Amino acid sequence: MSSTLPPTAPDVTPLTEPADGVGRVIDSAEAFARVVERFGGGTGPVAADAERASGYRYGQATYLVQVRREGAGTALVDPVGVPDMSPLGDAVGDVEWVLHAASQDLPGLAEHGLRPARVFDTELAARLLGMERVGLAAVVAELLGLGLAKEHSAVDWSTRPLPEDWLRYAALDVEVLVELRDLLAERLDAAGKAEWAAQEFEAVRTATPPPPRPDPWRRTSGSHALRDRRRLAVVRSLWFARDASARARDVAPGRVLPDRAIVAAARVLPRTVPQLTALPEFAGKATRRRAPAWQRAIDEALALPEEQLPSLRGPKTDGPPQPRTWADRDPVAARRLAEAREVVAELSTGLSVPAENLLQPDALRRLCWTPPEPGGADEVAAFLRGRGARPWQIDLLAGRLAPVLAVP
Repeated sequence: MSSTLPPTAPDVTPLTEPADGVGRVIDSAEAFARVVERFGGGTGPVAADAERASGYRYGQATYLVQVRREGAGTALVDPVGVPDMSPLGDAVGDVEWVLHAASQDLPGLAEHGLRPARVFDTELAARLLGMERVGLAAVVAELLGLGLAKEHSAVDWSTRPLPEDWLRYAALDVEVLVELRDLLAERLDAAGKAEWAAQEFEAVRTATPPPPRPDPWRRTSGSHALRDRRRLAVVRSLWFARDASARARDVAPGRVLPDRAIVAAARVLPRTVPQLTALPEFAGKATRRRAPAWQRAIDEALALPEEQLPSLRGPKTDGPPQPRTWADRDPVAARRLAEAREVVAELSTGLSVPAENLLQPDALRRLCWTPPEPGGADEVAAFLRGRGARPWQIDLLAGRLAPVLAVP
């Protein structure tokens, strides 16, 4: 929910106060039991949202859950005080839950026992309808003519007590979700995309967590410019030292030691604490205080034998190489990919659906790098199905992509 509505947007009425007021935060079993009773007696879908403390805390824990239902009003629930919210899910049964960008919130809700039986994702719906801006504020403004302020979207939601204006913002995020859902559903039906959306929503609802990234330290910003194994070893050592400290303190790793400091140390290879703290990136009070620990991590990397240094290439994956290398490594595959992208782009334009929502780019690359044999529409369909493509995507693309794979 990162979209910000311009204050001068025409024909938009600012939405500043929740219809039922803000109310108190539900942070006890007794208060939550009353919420469960209210929601069990409500009607229609449940609008939901969740707030994290990304950039402040380690991990992606949820620090506030907002839910709203007709006849029950809005409830702001503190997962710290109410870690098990499964009674709420039991009370509403198999009703639909309405979320914006559901893939962001469903894992956190599941950690607290909330596992919707059905989902409507207003962001995904907006994407399938070809809307240019799909952030919640932008979609609400365009379709409902209401203005949602987003100035608190990136605050530290682990703060206690939560400020009143933050709670107002949180309550407003679910205020009009059901109304928005109904309008989007009408438009999806009129566009012949209702079934596409249903398949997408179910795919999001049932998605499994992605596997851990191999060598996560390689994502350190700026480390790609280091073309020396010893320097990469320093990046790796500092990354793991930072991660351990951040986890222990429950602080976002970037607040413990910025990526730019890690890369600066890897460039210089300091041998002593004074040499380390002479770097501008290590001049801060907190960073200087932990400098001995950072230097120990650097020393460990400097002492590694050559055979234990990380590769410049990174870990091997089961996927194809980067497309920029295809022209040299396999010109035929490069031509296949270029033509396949044209097919997807043309279809994307005609249907007003983003290309990445028609087919995951990784699936397209894999298909073009190693086409199935003998390469007919049925084989392409089976391949795409194995990569998680939904039936509507397969119906649209299998027949169109099969001839491309025969490019000589």
